Amino acid sequence: MLVAAPFYHMNALAVSQAALAQHDTVILLPGFTAESYIEAAGSHRATALTSVPTMIAMILREKALLARTDLSAVKAVRMGSAPVSQGLMEAARLAFPQAEITNGYGTTEAGPIVFAPHPDGLPTPDLSVGVAHPDVELRLVGGDSGEVSEGVLEMRSPALMSGYHNLPEATRRALTPDGFYITDDVFRRDAEGFYYFVGRADEMFVSGGENVYPAEIEAMLERHPQIQQAAVVPIDDELKFKKPVAFVVVRSGAAPSEDAVKAFALANAAPYLHPRRVWFLPEMPLAGTNKIDRRALAQRAADLLSQS
Repeated sequence: MLVAAPFYHMNALAVSQAALAQHDTVILLPGFTAESYIEAAGSHRATALTSVPTMIAMILREKALLARTDLSAVKAVRMGSAPVSQGLMEAARLAFPQAEITNGYGTTEAGPIVFAPHPDGLPTPDLSVGVAHPDVELRLVGGDSGEVSEGVLEMRSPALMSGYHNLPEATRRALTPDGFYITDDVFRRDAEGFYYFVGRADEMFVSGGENVYPAEIEAMLERHPQIQQAAVVPIDDELKFKKPVAFVVVRSGAAPSEDAVKAFALANAAPYLHPRRVWFLPEMPLAGTNKIDRRALAQRAADLLSQS
């Protein structure tokens, strides 16, 4: 198991515990770069990779290194802790043709086991994280009715924390009186019981009276054939209150214009979802957990706008 995330993050901690419990080897990197990750996977003959989607997206840009590295030992690639796009799933399958590519979800507060395969054997759709695990209670607050539901996910499981250390107020905000953890993650559940991550409730912003989830715009932009990765942040606006702007990483050899990306967004989503500005980056900035550093991008957007 190749791990390049800090142990204070559940993604790294849980998979390492599982690997050691079944007497597997953990290949632990002190930090993540796409080059060191690929080289470690090849030289140590890693059979399983764990990552957040941003890491896999960055790895896939290293085409020359991938081409000369033997990764045939990789049989499983697990992504989690952030949304996964259809384009990234398909690109990962091409890069690791012998591996099972999965999209996982878990929380530090309530454990890494939340979802499971469908009990009737239905295949899990690419962008779904599965159905509710039989030992985990789930509910969607704000829209949990009918066959298709959407709302903030709350969960109760044997792995639920007793509370945050010496933070009673934070604990009261995170745990309901009947013992459910409030994830602040918005999910959709379809008629077959499969759950799909929609976005973080605390990342949602209002633009002209409409609720905007950055993950929704990012998934749409990543359907563009020339875009490898997208990140959306809000900026202040006198009329709309907030409006979305986007940072994108393009595929190797591609060079779409800002106007072309805007036109694609207007053609493929509601008008209020289109990014009002688009900036191009060689790669996304990462926070300590290897997720996209949205705070840094928001500051960068403010700086760029102040210079224009």
